[in-house]
Amino acid sequence: MRIFVLSVCSLFLFFTGNCNVRLPKLFADNMVLQRDQLIPVWGWAEPGERITLQFDKQTKTTRADKSGKWMIKLDAHPAGGPFQLVVRGKNVINLGNILIGEVWLCSGQSNMEMPIEGWGKIKNYEQEIANAEYPEIRHIKIPNSVSSEPKEDVGSGTWEVCSPQTAAEFSATAYFFARELYQRLHVPIGLINSSWGGTMIETWISRAAFEGDKYFKKMIDSMATGSMEELARHKKERLMEIIRGLQGIYKELSNTASWKEADFDDKAWPKMKLPGLWEQQGIGLEDLDGLVWFRKTVIIDDIDAGRPGTLDLGKIDDSDETYVNGIKIGEMKNKYSEKRHYIIPAGILKPGANTISVKVEDTGGGGGFYGESTDMKLVTGSKSIKLAGEWLFKIATVFETSTGNGPNSFPTLLFNAMINPLIPYAIKGAIWYQGESNASRAYEYRRAFPLMITDWRNHWHQGDFPFYFVQLSSFNAGNGNSELGSSWAELREAQTMTLSLPNTGMAVTTDIGDANDIHPKDKQDVGKRLAVVALDNLYQQPMEYSGPLYQSVKFEDNKAILTFTHLGDGLMIKDRYGYLKGFELADQQKHFHYAKAEIEGDHLIVYQDGVNNPSAVRYAWADDALEANLFNKNGLPACAFRTDSWDGLTAGARYAIGQ
Repeated sequence: MRIFVLSVCSLFLFFTGNCNVRLPKLFADNMVLQRDQLIPVWGWAEPGERITLQFDKQTKTTRADKSGKWMIKLDAHPAGGPFQLVVRGKNVINLGNILIGEVWLCSGQSNMEMPIEGWGKIKNYEQEIANAEYPEIRHIKIPNSVSSEPKEDVGSGTWEVCSPQTAAEFSATAYFFARELYQRLHVPIGLINSSWGGTMIETWISRAAFEGDKYFKKMIDSMATGSMEELARHKKERLMEIIRGLQGIYKELSNTASWKEADFDDKAWPKMKLPGLWEQQGIGLEDLDGLVWFRKTVIIDDIDAGRPGTLDLGKIDDSDETYVNGIKIGEMKNKYSEKRHYIIPAGILKPGANTISVKVEDTGGGGGFYGESTDMKLVTGSKSIKLAGEWLFKIATVFETSTGNGPNSFPTLLFNAMINPLIPYAIKGAIWYQGESNASRAYEYRRAFPLMITDWRNHWHQGDFPFYFVQLSSFNAGNGNSELGSSWAELREAQTMTLSLPNTGMAVTTDIGDANDIHPKDKQDVGKRLAVVALDNLYQQPMEYSGPLYQSVKFEDNKAILTFTHLGDGLMIKDRYGYLKGFELADQQKHFHYAKAEIEGDHLIVYQDGVNNPSAVRYAWADDALEANLFNKNGLPACAFRTDSWDGLTAGARYAIGQ
């Protein structure tokens, strides 16, 4: 009887507790609500329960529906505060210090997630944090999570008031965007930071959007339905199948010591082109975390045998142990941003064939070698041997993180967990910084990116709300250029093409990137350039918000004459050299040559002696486009472009689940 009574009491407490009126975690103290438009407030209660909402001078009531859901829309309200929000049902919720202003959704991958301090440490971060006294700027970070089905709420959420004590963890890009708006508009700014580093765009799109798109429908129909555990099992099966296809039967080996030896038989090992992270090789290892061995044989002349040397391998993500002819010459643990430079002691190198063996450990994100090909070399007394190119590799261990469900394991996972719970919170618009993880499928991004924007707008039912995004910056992802092909240039092109959607805008950042760091530290200018787009397009503060955009080309007398929009106050060269860089001309055989360019009024003349009857012009068409220096006099860089429409490096790449 005692057990029965306790059980009944427990059930009573459970059900009565669940009957309490409840709000999504996005509604909390210190939040910012959108000014000058209807403000949806929603939540859950007992079916049929009467809900009363009080805010400033408004009092509204409704009843929860049969499923326990309810919604009230507050009338449009001008900027101001602080206010209280009181929700009454069988219980009372009282939220305070609420402001009315401009609310922006901030999303994307790591360059949006990147905090002012934390792992980010943006330029002048200490001074920026010390000066971050803006109590009317508020920031909430939506916790990183995945879901196979659309969620109604997030796991947690805290609106932080901007101060030197809190600003360090704010999204740097979002903060500098908000600061610029606040200083111009003098109204509160709310930032909803729903971003996750390393994520592909497909995970941010809803299943319904894919199902309604002819191009993606077959892909989404192939996605298994069910729990995250079932999806994880499917993912593991696919990864194991890919590994078996690459190297034969996979069996985790605890003892791989012989793999470093010069006489080890590696003839059956597959090949990989380095530098290049294994996630970017297009061989199905996008989710691999684990231990991978790499081997390469080089020939040493008799004159250098026995002498000391140096070995440079560029950057390795995350850790490495490096051997020459079976002898360890160096190692680094979790130093993914540092170049490997190891001394080869005298007596190790021998005449003829010598073997370099590297064990790489990756615990998450990118894995393997990356950086510039010139950073990979073995230097002896008489010569430098280039090491970039094909290496043999073999996977020794697959970590459990590879077969669990990360954000890129399947499409829709982040829409379900990190976007759907925010809908229909009233927002002014969205800012977006993503694309690095989709560069290998840049052509397909032309379709996926507009699909995502349209998808979000359809779900929010706020019309074509403003959507502003950051174009990929400069980074030497794979030495891409016009001759070899550049996936990053093609991704920038896809982003530019997305400007055809209404109420969109783009911040060009090729001039403030870092060839050796995918996370450039100048986020101040990124945020400011996004803000300038908003100020001109949205807030009736006229100003030039874009650098020059290619408009047309005409070929005459072996020269190309180019015209542009967004000239602003005129074209200019921005650097101390005094001549334009980054331009190329293609001959009739489609080979590109560096070209001269001159400003003549509001257009450009591009030419190169020896290139007769040029067929195309390209500008800033490279992974690393830092040298490009065409600007308008308003200080904004010209957007990368090409006048041709020839198939690019990524023209045939398509997204497939598990690849």
